[in-house]
Amino acid sequence: MTEHRLHLAAAKLAQAKARRGQPISRILMDEGHVAPSDMLRGMAEAARLDQPVPQVVVAEAIASREEVLAAQAQHYGALILRRDESPPDRALMDLLPPEFCLEHGVLPWMRVGDTLMLATARPDDFSALLPLLPPDIGPVVMALALEADIHHLISVRAGARLAEEAETWVPAEDSCRDMTRTTTRGRVFAAVAAALCLALIAFAPQLLFGAALALALGSLVLSQLMKLAALIALPRRGTTAQLPLERPELPEKPPLVSILVPLLHEQDIAHTLVARLSRLTYPKALLDVVLVLEAEDRQTRETLARTDLPPWMRTITVPPGRVTTKPRALNYAYRFTRGEIVGIYDAEDAPAPDQIDRVVAQFHGSAPEVGCLQGVLDYYNPRANWLSRCFTIEYASWFRVLLPGLSRLGLVVPLGGTTVFFRREVLETVCGWDAHNVTEDADLGVRLARHGYRTDLIPSVTREEANNRFWPWIKQRSRWLKGYGITWWVHTRQPVRLWRDLGPMRFTGFQILFLTTLVQFALAPVLWSFWLILMGLPHPLDPYLTRPVILGLTAVFLSAEAVSILIGIAALARSPHRFLIPWVPTLFAYFPLGTLAIYKAMWETLRKPFYWDKTQHGRSAPDGPNADLPPNV
Repeated sequence: MTEHRLHLAAAKLAQAKARRGQPISRILMDEGHVAPSDMLRGMAEAARLDQPVPQVVVAEAIASREEVLAAQAQHYGALILRRDESPPDRALMDLLPPEFCLEHGVLPWMRVGDTLMLATARPDDFSALLPLLPPDIGPVVMALALEADIHHLISVRAGARLAEEAETWVPAEDSCRDMTRTTTRGRVFAAVAAALCLALIAFAPQLLFGAALALALGSLVLSQLMKLAALIALPRRGTTAQLPLERPELPEKPPLVSILVPLLHEQDIAHTLVARLSRLTYPKALLDVVLVLEAEDRQTRETLARTDLPPWMRTITVPPGRVTTKPRALNYAYRFTRGEIVGIYDAEDAPAPDQIDRVVAQFHGSAPEVGCLQGVLDYYNPRANWLSRCFTIEYASWFRVLLPGLSRLGLVVPLGGTTVFFRREVLETVCGWDAHNVTEDADLGVRLARHGYRTDLIPSVTREEANNRFWPWIKQRSRWLKGYGITWWVHTRQPVRLWRDLGPMRFTGFQILFLTTLVQFALAPVLWSFWLILMGLPHPLDPYLTRPVILGLTAVFLSAEAVSILIGIAALARSPHRFLIPWVPTLFAYFPLGTLAIYKAMWETLRKPFYWDKTQHGRSAPDGPNADLPPNV
């Protein structure tokens, strides 16, 4: 450290010590930064939440972060260190592991003689931190720094390593990252299977069609039975259509909640996102919203640079890596949070204002094995076109009937990618998200079940934008189906271990849920082939299609269609979209689009298993001025 910097540091330290011990609230008022009435309001809120006054006055925008930092320096008689004015000694930054520094909000900055100046963003916790330091670190003196500076310096120094760890956090046996070593065998298998199918079409078409028909019919029957079981498992009262209207009661000391919002190539969503998340009623002093950006995404960074973020919202930039996926970004950004509860929102989400309150209240009243809470996803543009109507019906069936039913049956619940909340210790146990899986949500739901945790549904709605354009819909659905196939493969490649982890009932439910989804879309053309009979054209199975067989097949097809209509109507009856009930029968023309998507997914699985085909947001406006604000239904 140069002599000039030493003199400057000594002068600043002497100035800071002049008001040592005075209350931070008094210093802020004496400096003219906060009016007494505003400070009284902040102190009352701090007492109600049992949180430090500085944290509250910053979160509530009563005082700026810089003003509070200056007041803290005077209160503690400590020096303020800034990365631009006095960069830290890079040789000292490795004295403490980056994980430790992130957990405790500290960074070794400089030495004055033999004394280490340890910068902290949490001075209230500094005395409790001292016993955790290595014994050979030497004498330590507290200095103050902005947490943003500490995070930036850690990301510059250790970001590449943290990003690499984010890619490999999930153990190899539970991850799909080794698929690149198996795709060659997969291509050979696919080529052999295709050749075999062509040979059977040429020499034994009846055998091929018969086997495919049996598989398609079996998956159809099992899928519809599972849907009926989920519907029957739902309670007759207290469904998601009858949400409690009273404000949820928070615990005596509410926890800090961190919300991760991954963004990529977002240009028009920033202002809307801030406005929607600002509606959240959870105390802002206990809300930490992190916008997760990719280092190479200049577009989103420039958009946010023009956006005024509230003090409880910040950004984290993920360094480049071998893959660019949402789960990798989540794993990296997670290390820069400290919330006891960690949630996920998407860029276009519009959550119910009291959603975080309900999450905290339900976690507080739940058993420890409830490791995850999944909210209800809905759409704010169901009237945009036919595709958006069908998408809304499908999501209502999934989130208001099937997932709650699966949860009540004790089966594996594949999570949605947003409005999902975790206990922090649970995420640590299951090692976060698989950075290579393009449906990291469904995979994480399976791993939670394998570790003995339960996922419950919460009666709170988040509305988002329905993907209502043909090709973007195909791309999004192909990514989902590709991820479903990869998730099934990852967890079934060691079936004995999976059976032991899940037990017979959940193992069977997992196989039915994932396999029937994939098989039905892949083999749908086999079922469509029966239209040939209605058109008077020959069919490969003509010799076997006796009248009883045709009647039986017709009964199966009609029963399956009836179950789909029943599920759709039951789901809409539990939603604010009852006006869509007349559109439920048109789903017969909607689901065939999934067959196009799964063939794209199968091709990508062989060629680009980790490719993330991103869905663009902000293409459709809400149906009305307040359509994105979820009601209590």
